Amino acid sequence: MATQWTFIFPVMVCKVMGLHGLGWAGADGEEVGTGEKNSESRIKVYANRGDNITLPCGLERLSSMFGNRIKWTKIEDDSTETDVLMSMGFHKKTYGNYQDRVYLLETDDSDATLVITDLDLKDYGTYKCEIINGMNDKVVEVDLELQGENSLSFTGVVFPYSPRLGRYNFNFQDAETACLEQDSVVASFEQLYSEWRNGMDWCNAGWLNDGTVQYPITKPREPCGGRFYYLIQPKKLNFDEAVDACKRDGAEIAKVGHIYAAWKLQGYDRCDAGWLADGSVRYPISRPRKNCSPNEPAVRFVGFPDKKQKLYGVYCYKPQP
Repeated sequence: MATQWTFIFPVMVCKVMGLHGLGWAGADGEEVGTGEKNSESRIKVYANRGDNITLPCGLERLSSMFGNRIKWTKIEDDSTETDVLMSMGFHKKTYGNYQDRVYLLETDDSDATLVITDLDLKDYGTYKCEIINGMNDKVVEVDLELQGENSLSFTGVVFPYSPRLGRYNFNFQDAETACLEQDSVVASFEQLYSEWRNGMDWCNAGWLNDGTVQYPITKPREPCGGRFYYLIQPKKLNFDEAVDACKRDGAEIAKVGHIYAAWKLQGYDRCDAGWLADGSVRYPISRPRKNCSPNEPAVRFVGFPDKKQKLYGVYCYKPQP
């Protein structure tokens, strides 16, 4: 089964996460998560949404001559780090969404345990604790996971979601908000890829949490419910004429996603530059040849020419009824 991905205009893809669990004793003594120590420098913690959760970190050997320098960060999916909390003696600072929600437990001078209050879906992931005291230092990574029912880790389910007004109305921030309103988070590429390997076939492009827009296809077909084609005309057209020509043919001017889908899924090949709905001019080449993308298959980009003065062909898209 060959991978079939393309990039077009977004709906979004969400992932439902588990919302129940038991475990670590929090700052007030209530159990708020479960902890599993995998090694000296890696810990896994499970918790419920809305809990106050503790992420353990500390030094075994402490020098009274030096104060502790403590830094907590969250490791994002792209391996960048988001600052959570910095501490140098009495000076402490929290950052971003964590302001007024995190603090150090500090049961003794060697304790760098972090407390996160009112746990949110965005909080799950991997955290890193760096603690330095003189010549002593330690780095601990803590995996914070939302807990599934009956204390079993719940990996969730990927599902498509579109607003009441129809598909392709979300920007990325809207998608994040809408998923949270459904008690979910925007899915990752790895999560969507796993569903595709299990047979997921969904012909609506959606946002993923890395900012890309993709959809999984296991049954290659005309671009997912419609016909993409180059409209033969007796003469070249400016942009407005191209839009009208597609309408007269019972179609609409094609979008960039349509040309990529037809090229990728169908091997569509046409060495004629044509207008698309965004005002760009492109043409799809699956069989490289002289004067038509001679080096590689590609959707060739001509540019964004003057819509009134420049004349080209047009690519149309006719949705299936």
